Order: sequence, then structure tokens, then C-alpha cells
Amino acid sequence: TMSGSGSEAPQPSEAAEGQLQEAEQDWAAAKAFYDNLVTKRPRPPKPQNAITVAVSSRALFDLVEERRIYEEEGLEKYVEYQQNNENVTLKPGPAFYFVKALEHVNARLLELYPDDEERFDIVLMTNNHAQVGVRLINSINHYGLTIERFCLTGGQSPIGYLTAYLTNLYLSADSEKVQEAIEAGIASATMFTANKDVAYSDTQLRVAFDGDAVIFSDESEQIVKEHGLDRFFEHEQLNENKPLAQGPLKGFLEDLGKIQKKFCAKNERLNCPIRTYLVTARSAASSGVRVLKTLRSWGLEIDEALFLAGAPKGPILVKIRPHIFFDDQMFHVEGAQKLGTIAAHVPYGIAQKYHKSS
Repeated sequence: TMSGSGSEAPQPSEAAEGQLQEAEQDWAAAKAFYDNLVTKRPRPPKPQNAITVAVSSRALFDLVEERRIYEEEGLEKYVEYQQNNENVTLKPGPAFYFVKALEHVNARLLELYPDDEERFDIVLMTNNHAQVGVRLINSINHYGLTIERFCLTGGQSPIGYLTAYLTNLYLSADSEKVQEAIEAGIASATMFTANKDVAYSDTQLRVAFDGDAVIFSDESEQIVKEHGLDRFFEHEQLNENKPLAQGPLKGFLEDLGKIQKKFCAKNERLNCPIRTYLVTARSAASSGVRVLKTLRSWGLEIDEALFLAGAPKGPILVKIRPHIFFDDQMFHVEGAQKLGTIAAHVPYGIAQKYHKSS
């Protein structure tokens, strides 16, 4: 299930209690060890406190050429190539500027709340082999990114590790792994590189979300696909006071909202380094009310809501320049990409069935 469902948590057994205590002791020991090291870097937060964003190496860096070698010449040649080039810095990939923006938010948070661990923790989650690690570490250090936790799974699926790290968002260039993560209840999206170079804000993280099948469930999209737009408008107006069910990225929008509130609490509302956008093909007049009332019922504030009534999303996204735009339909992802927006596909809901058959 997605996080945030209101079901009663089962009572932990004594064995589970024991494991929890052991884990707490491990953390205490690791913390004591880290605190004794002389370092200017903030200690990575506990996964229970952090907003964990797991990023694959192909999302963080441009590994198109390396991927070609792997597919055409095999694993041995790929590893050899990576080792021979380990001092050649990798170029930024589609999630790079998003990660940089998350780190800027962290730096601001640490100024305001030096002892608070509720901040973003970026984990490199890759099924690369350990031998490739040196090049990844060198590139991360070259750009001054703070990525302390690495999982190099040597060809194994990372899903088990994502669960262990209590991952709040997983970004990968591999659509099959993303699908697997979504099915395991982890907010996840497949990253696509923009087709143009765009300047992104260095001082404000901008995250844009589609509505249906991303923040909300796909119930409304099912009605459009099965009964057409007129029935959809009618259905939404009849149900405008019934909140939509949650979708796969509702939890991440909530996480962003929690961090925004921390800035507001220190009178930094106007200077908040996070801005969120809803960019939906819905029309405001005929189906916008239910969306806004649903967000209100969840206690979520989104900074800007753009109802496009079926107009393409690309031109609006060019104006927003988000570090990432989440959509469940490849048609919108490709449209955004063409105009230079870094888009991420969320493989969730009824649109996938139609996409696969096309």
C-alpha cells in the first residue's frame, strides 16, 4: 500500500521489538563513531527521519555511451571501460539538477534547524557492479554533491534495498525497475533527458506534478477512457465533495509540504526554496473544483495550479522550468521533453494499459 493510508498498524511482535532495539543500538554506535570524526559534513540522517530520494546512476549521470558498450559488447568490456575512465568525470544526467536543488534546500534547512534530521537524503541506488563505484564516487566528489550512501547491487534488483531505506522517491532510467518499485508501493518514476539545455533555478527547487494517476488515483481517467469526457465532467461535478483517492506521488508532495512549513515557521514563506506546481489537462470550470477540494481535505497546499483544459503542457512547463515534472502519460512526457523540460514517467493507472497496446 502507499504510505499515508489510514490503516491500523499491526502491533510489533517481541522479535520485531528486539530487532528495532538492535537497529537503534547500531545507529547509536554509528552516530558515536561519526561524531568522533573531524568533519565539516553534516552526518547523514536516519532513514526514519529523512526524506530518502534514491537515484540510479543512469538518472544522476549521462551514461548513454557506457550503456551502449554494455548492450553491444557485454559486462566485462563495460566494467573495463569504466575502470579505464575512472578519472574522467561523468556529465550530468536527467536527475542531476533535481538532486542539486534538493541539496540547496538541505543547506538552507541546516542553517535554520542545525540539529533536525528531517531533510533530504540522496542515496545512489544502482545495479552497477562495485568496480564501477570509483568512477561514480569521483564524479560525485567532482560536483561537490553530498551522497554518502551507495548501493551497488551488481546486477541484482534494488527493490529490497529501497524498502530497507524507507525510500520516499525512487528515480531511475530503467522503466522495468520503476514499474517494480511502483508495484511495491514506492513512489517512483522513469527519468527522461530534456532535448534542450535549459537554465534551472539554483535557489529554488521547483517540482511540477500532473494530477490524475500521479497525485490522485486514476479513477477519473478510467471514466474518461471508458465513457468519454462528457460523462467525466458530470461525474466530477456530482462527486466534487468526495475527495479523490491518493495516487503514487501524493506522499512525496506531502513531504515537500512538510519542508515548506519548516521555512514558514521561521518567517521564510516569501523566501521558501521549494515551489510546487499542479499542471493538469483538466479544465478548471468543469473538473477543477474536485481537485482543489481534495488537496484541501488532505491539508496540502500546492503553490500554483494550472488547469490546461486539454492544451499541451510543454509550453507552460517552459515558463515554470521545473527541475522535474511527473506525468503518467508518455504523450505528455515526450511533449515536455521536446521543449526542454526534464520529465519523469509514473507508470501507474489505466493510461499504461492504453500506452502498452499502442
